[in-house]
Amino acid sequence: MFAEVDKDTCIGCGACPEFCPEVFKMEDDGLATAYTNPVPSEVEDAAKEAEEGCPVDAISVK
Repeated sequence: MFAEVDKDTCIGCGACPEFCPEVFKMEDDGLATAYTNPVPSEVEDAAKEAEEGCPVDAISVK
């Protein structure tokens, strides 16, 4: 599984690292990034929760 954040869509709400800090973090520009790929198997469910919890659908986890 790979995680990706669309920087053009991200609004920097900070929800994704709350759901899955092992994969997502906020960068200096105020936007999120997926810094761990592939997604570790033990946090796949949390990464999917981050995808589902993104208010602007900026996250893709496949």
